[in-house]
Amino acid sequence: MDRITGPEDNTLFVDRTPGKRGQKGPFFVVYADNDAETRWGFYCGNCETTDSAVDSMGRVQCNQCSNRTKAEEWDSAHE
Repeated sequence: MDRITGPEDNTLFVDRTPGKRGQKGPFFVVYADNDAETRWGFYCGNCETTDSAVDSMGRVQCNQCSNRTKAEEWDSAHE
C-alpha cells in the first residue's frame, strides 16, 4: 500500500490493487491504517486527491476533477 498525507496531516494508506473504474481514472480504496482494517474513503487516480464523495446509489465522485463512477445499483424508478 502507498502512504499518503491526508487532510489535517494524517497518514493514510492507498490500496491500488482493485480500484473502481471512473470516467477519467480509477478510484482506489483508502484506509486509515496499514493493516487495511479501517476504511477511510477513496483516492482519485486522475487528480490524486482524497476529496471525494459517495452518494446513496454507490457512485463515487471526485470534488476536484469531477471524475466519477457509474451507480452500483440501478432502479428504473429513478428515471
